[in-house]
Amino acid sequence: MKRSFDLALGVPAALLLLPVALTIALLVRILLGSPVLFRQQRPGLGGRPFDMVKFRSMSDARDADGKLLPDDMRLGRFGRWLRASSLDELPELYNVLRGDMSLVGPRPLLMDYLPLYSQVQMRRHEVPPGVTGWAQINGRNAISWEDKFAYDVWYVDNRSLILDIKILLVTAMKVVLAAGISQPGRATMEPFRGMQKRAEKSPGGDP
Repeated sequence: MKRSFDLALGVPAALLLLPVALTIALLVRILLGSPVLFRQQRPGLGGRPFDMVKFRSMSDARDADGKLLPDDMRLGRFGRWLRASSLDELPELYNVLRGDMSLVGPRPLLMDYLPLYSQVQMRRHEVPPGVTGWAQINGRNAISWEDKFAYDVWYVDNRSLILDIKILLVTAMKVVLAAGISQPGRATMEPFRGMQKRAEKSPGGDP
């Protein structure tokens, strides 16, 4: 039923938003150059890798040694707007139509994070990753990793068609408000280093 729901909404959404996507692609090409799309391998259902696509939002600016500058220095006004509006994620509808992703589910993170998850956190991969999810409407990148994973696992245990519809409706409202785009002082949020390493980083505090 979930796959049918994704196709029932994803196909008309992709067709309806095609003119917007083409316009964004042209702007990215003019303002940021090539490539227009950002492709990165992410873990899908069961942790199996797939190529996720998004619109590129950062420049290729480098320092004197040829190394890429930090994310916040490569994310200009256009890139920040693209992320705040969530328009950079429009190409993920392609992943939904392919079956790599669902409209709703835990966001696909980095492959490098897989060895860092606890057994409970790893349960977020028991369902397909989503364009949006329960964690996204409860804080997105402005919440801690611990809270984000707790929301993801809660979704796995409580998923339903009604919940997916609720998440999509609230997501639309959050996109309009541009809420929770990033943590203060960061382009998105700090990298996940695993619970043990995070505990070592803050001695005397709660892990």
